[in-house]
Amino acid sequence: MLRRNALTLALLVAICALLLWFFGSPAPTRTPANPSPTPAAPPAVRVPPTPLPVERSALADTLNAPQTTIASDLSIVLELVTAFRTNFPREGNPVGSNAEITATLSGRNALRFAFIAPDHPAINRAGELCDRYGTPFFFHAESGMRMTIQSAGPDQRLHTADDVVLAP
Repeated sequence: MLRRNALTLALLVAICALLLWFFGSPAPTRTPANPSPTPAAPPAVRVPPTPLPVERSALADTLNAPQTTIASDLSIVLELVTAFRTNFPREGNPVGSNAEITATLSGRNALRFAFIAPDHPAINRAGELCDRYGTPFFFHAESGMRMTIQSAGPDQRLHTADDVVLAP
């Protein structure tokens, strides 16, 4: 019986050793014939999305041109505002300061359409739409559908005798 117990014990130890060897050893890895180091991935760089191009209108091409008058310049600016209002009927007139109205008219709108080119010579460094004398136009929205536009005139001061006003 002792011999039988020793044989059973030996058989159990052999089975355990076989199982340990089979399940305990790591799987062999295959190495390619010509191992080459894998290059490290470059750090992720955030690239800002490319802005969509702004479509441009020719409405303001003759604004402040030498062959035109201040009255025609005011008519052109009113035409720009009217074109905006036509394309954005729910919004009515562009609103805000001169710079905000100019930004809207020059392409910062939902359609990304420039009623006046963003680099038009009539737009000063502050982003304001200026008359032929270099003074920013004064915009007064009387309602969502009416806009009075005023030029300070040759003396470059608003609300003086030489101002030119276009009130539709």
